[in-house]
Amino acid sequence: MKLGAGLEKMLMQQVQKLQADAQKMKEELGEVRLEASAGGGMVKVVANGLGDLLEVKIEPEVVDPTDVAMLQDLVLAAVREALEKSRELQAEKTGALTGGLGLPNLF
Repeated sequence: MKLGAGLEKMLMQQVQKLQADAQKMKEELGEVRLEASAGGGMVKVVANGLGDLLEVKIEPEVVDPTDVAMLQDLVLAAVREALEKSRELQAEKTGALTGGLGLPNLF
């Protein structure tokens, strides 16, 4: 099916705008800092809105050489929470950008 030149130009402009908006959103998500913690704040993890882990902070008193498994569990729980927050933020921003068109995650 052949599109009219005007319609084709309009669609291309919309695609270019969507691409530019997606790039801007990606930059904004990269600047967002999401913090999660476990063990009552003994382990803290910071991720950005793109799902990149930026920091892991462990309070010295939670480090017990006889119970390394507990520390590993706390780190894992904090990382999972930070990444979940990042996924939720991405989904929210992507939904706003695509207007509910059902497009897959852009990042």
